Amino acid sequence: MKIIDSHMHCGIQNSDQPIELIRAYLDRAGIQGACLYPPVEDIYDRYNYDFEDNSRWVACRQMANEYLLEIQGRDPDIHAYYFVWNDFRHGELKKGYRGIKWHRHEYEPVYHYDDPGCEAFIAETIRLQLPIVLEESFQNTLYFIKRIAGRTPIIIPHLGGLNGGFHALFESGIWDGETVYADTALASTREMEIYLKRYGSRKLLFGSDFPFGIPSSELSKVRHLGLKDADFENVVCANVRRLIRQEERS
Repeated sequence: MKIIDSHMHCGIQNSDQPIELIRAYLDRAGIQGACLYPPVEDIYDRYNYDFEDNSRWVACRQMANEYLLEIQGRDPDIHAYYFVWNDFRHGELKKGYRGIKWHRHEYEPVYHYDDPGCEAFIAETIRLQLPIVLEESFQNTLYFIKRIAGRTPIIIPHLGGLNGGFHALFESGIWDGETVYADTALASTREMEIYLKRYGSRKLLFGSDFPFGIPSSELSKVRHLGLKDADFENVVCANVRRLIRQEERS
């Protein structure tokens, strides 16, 4: 069994999180693989609600996403996720990305959900059956899940901690859908226990949200759940492998 951290940020432009640093943290934690997303700082100006895109940011995003694709090309245990923004460059998805990062917080610039490019991007994501890691406001999370309508997997990071809160999402029933999952990054063990009791181990993925969480510490929380071997393997390995269809690529 190879443990996979399904939620890590890696980038070298507007942040200092190179793959060498990532690999050092993984090795110390006894983790063999990772799903990597570019840092938000390489995608848009998160501190400017009225942010307007320009050629510099387009180039920065392109480099950020392709950096991860390059790493994936030389390391079979690394899985690159494409961080999408409002240019919705769906043609990029054919290059071999394993998933999508769809991310903004309440105070950040908004996604243009009514842009025809957004629908084209979603359609290509569904065609390729790429899982979407969705970090959005509570209302936009509900909207997006309804819009996708079970056509490709959606992973809610932090057990919903930044999507309106665990309890709000839990009570909304969004995880009742077969194709809606959660990751453990920065969540409490109590939230994990509540989630597992209702949904079982096949719908939860281990993640650290590095650099905001430390892989060894976040993995320790999962170990302390005292799961049966098969359930532990689901959470730290099997589920993410299934969603990124790693077996089909081997």
